Amino acid sequence: MLKFNSLVFIFITLISSCTMSTTNNTQMITPVSDVHSFAKPEEAVITHIHLNLEVNFEKHILEGFARINFKNITGTSHLTLDTRDLDISKITQGEEEQETTFSFGENNPLLGKALTIDVEKNTSVVTVYYKTSPTAAALMWLTAEQTAGKQFPFMFSQSQAILARTWVPCQDGPGVKFTYSADITCPHSLMALMSAENDTLLHKDGTYHFNMPQPVSSYLMALAVGDVRFHSLGINTGVYAEPVMMERSIYEFDDMQKMVNAASALYGEYAWGRYDVIVLPPSFPFGGMENPRLTFATPTIIAGDRSLVALVAHELAHSWSGNLVTNATWNDFWLNEGFTMYFENRIMEKLYGRDYADMLDELGFNELQETVKELGETSIDTHLFLSLKDRDPDDGMNEIAYIKGQFFLKTVESVVGREKMDVFVKKYFTEHAFQSMTTEKFIAYFNENLIQGDTAISNKIQLEKWIYGPGIPANTFRVKSTLLEKASTQAKDFLAGTLAKDLDTKGWSTHEWLHFLRNLPEGLTKAQIAELDKKFHFTPSGNCEILCDWFQHTIASNYLPAEAQLEIFLLNVGRRKFIVPLYKSLVKTAEGKAFAQKVYTYARPGYHSVAQQTIDELVN
Repeated sequence: MLKFNSLVFIFITLISSCTMSTTNNTQMITPVSDVHSFAKPEEAVITHIHLNLEVNFEKHILEGFARINFKNITGTSHLTLDTRDLDISKITQGEEEQETTFSFGENNPLLGKALTIDVEKNTSVVTVYYKTSPTAAALMWLTAEQTAGKQFPFMFSQSQAILARTWVPCQDGPGVKFTYSADITCPHSLMALMSAENDTLLHKDGTYHFNMPQPVSSYLMALAVGDVRFHSLGINTGVYAEPVMMERSIYEFDDMQKMVNAASALYGEYAWGRYDVIVLPPSFPFGGMENPRLTFATPTIIAGDRSLVALVAHELAHSWSGNLVTNATWNDFWLNEGFTMYFENRIMEKLYGRDYADMLDELGFNELQETVKELGETSIDTHLFLSLKDRDPDDGMNEIAYIKGQFFLKTVESVVGREKMDVFVKKYFTEHAFQSMTTEKFIAYFNENLIQGDTAISNKIQLEKWIYGPGIPANTFRVKSTLLEKASTQAKDFLAGTLAKDLDTKGWSTHEWLHFLRNLPEGLTKAQIAELDKKFHFTPSGNCEILCDWFQHTIASNYLPAEAQLEIFLLNVGRRKFIVPLYKSLVKTAEGKAFAQKVYTYARPGYHSVAQQTIDELVN
């Protein structure tokens, strides 16, 4: 994910979230300051939410109620929840549903409003009757024309980081975990799916029942409704997709069961029952979202050669790092993504070999260097532990948390050895399952269980520099890919005058092509661009990863033959990883900015709100 620009907001409330353990059905509460939530879980904490909602495609709303079970820890007379743009008609308390009073706090453009519900001290359940706004930031409503099949509408949610509050009244901080269930009613021709136990068959009455028996954070609640079908890929894996996308999806995800088996062999049994993937329409703003039991995936990874399935390995790895052991606040985001990137690469190595994994690592490290250069080598935003007060947590969702976090763990492995590292990581996941983790708590656990007082090892790792220091530490473990080295050599040869037809590119994967393109300077001549395009057919390529890098070259060189395909790409792809750099390249010139504004006028309705927010600032 690419970073957002900062959003400054006026009113910040410091609240506490909690670390919870479900061992023996008890909860351990450890107050943690969370500046992105109004909730007060140290007083009263949610334990379960049951949703009963109707999906209304005509009005673009969800309507119904949320029955919320909570534990009143301090005997408080108030339950505080996070909401944003919810229309609440009434709230009741108790199983007998006696209507109660409630009030909203001051509106905050980013955080929404605190909802304070008056409760009796012995009350353990409230029911909130509400409907969402047609412009709820978490919900994307697509017309039939915006889907792959072009026949039925589609909707999906994207709750990360703090958007769950726009469709469910909840304690919307990652440190609060709860179970949930749901009854969802939708048009009879469509299937509803959630990040829960799902049915694989279309229900003719349009009503679906869901249960999530493991506790999850609010950002992992997810709903999708559309014309989708299911295909099994293994013992506990499968794919949901629109019928027109099913055959390609089955082929692309053929190794998914192998991934689950490989991951479980590395770091412990898969804890969520099933691991399924739903391929969403192109407007999904991210590569994937690790919603438990049901990963949401962009169709841009359907490349036809299984070369982009590292994304599936990444979202699967989140089943341990993120979903099982969760960052307590968004300042601790690196604990989710650094571990996941490290784990993802281990899965890829186990399935496809060390050379392939090294290739992915070097590409990632190059992206990290670019991000550090963009943010500034001394910027506080290049620390692993973030400082997101007064800011959107999406500001921290970039290569620092992901790849700097990954290379911190690779550096640790290089110091202590892989065998010792694997024992530590598996123990970390096992002992903190279904709990949240702060950076401070992790450091203490790391020192106690891995460093164990060994000063020499501690000095080699330099933990404090990695977590609380800027840039890329000098002791970082470096990977050198022989496959990418060959690709960079071919790029140098082309620049030196070798004709494109004489380059040695036989058998290249997507990653080698990306490295080749990234080793070509900005501003190639039109003749060079045309020669490459004639030989390798980049412009009509169906590979979105390659197209994104290629179009940045065509924009810089004002290569007009690619303009029509660039427009089609921007109109049909909503993944921020691709569209943000392309719009950034376009707005560098007056002609490019005019083109970007023209295309964006038509493309914007098909983009998710998190993408709209970023592109609005670029083109206006």
